[in-house]
Amino acid sequence: EAMGRDVVSVILGGAGTDAPAPGGSDNSQFEGKEVKIATVDNVGETLVEAENIVIVPGYGLAVAQAQFAVADIAKKLKSFGKNVRFGIHPVAGRMPGQLNVLLAEAGVPYDLVYEMDEINDDFEDTDVVLVIGASDTVSSAAEDDPNCSIYGMPVLRVWKAKEVFVLKRSIGSTGYTGLENPILYNDNTEVLLGDAHDSCEALRTHLNELCSIDSDLC
Repeated sequence: EAMGRDVVSVILGGAGTDAPAPGGSDNSQFEGKEVKIATVDNVGETLVEAENIVIVPGYGLAVAQAQFAVADIAKKLKSFGKNVRFGIHPVAGRMPGQLNVLLAEAGVPYDLVYEMDEINDDFEDTDVVLVIGASDTVSSAAEDDPNCSIYGMPVLRVWKAKEVFVLKRSIGSTGYTGLENPILYNDNTEVLLGDAHDSCEALRTHLNELCSIDSDLC
């Protein structure tokens, strides 16, 4: 069965399967649909109002070297009394384990980092998911679109959370599939555009400002 296929082989091309080649998916399904654009202010304020938060980093975080700002964001939210965890896909990053190493390098406590199988069932009870530089590994097309080249690949089901913020450089940029991630068009999803490092630095600054305005948060 598709869900039993090896994760790495699926994302690297699914040799021996009937999956279409990258770029074979049809983006016309998104014509006429709009993506809601977020601001740093509303992302920060939504995080402050949330209780359960999951941060999902991807290859874009590694490229932008945003791990230190993200670690500070998590630390600040923890100081606000929030339940903050990281969800890591097995093949996130350039190689398996890269994101775990980067988060450890930035000082993220090991007990805040969860593998996909450990956290996937918790998204329905999650208030906010912050997706940073991840696309295919959080794509609902892997479960819903048989014509997608990663169909059958296990993914982090971030779209089940109450609210999802996706940090990405631009609308229209795609992952390995060549298909825009369908979750971007969900009612519960907003996109914060920009370089992951710059966005995370701005978000860290905003959280510090909120702390200075309302000392009860800190």
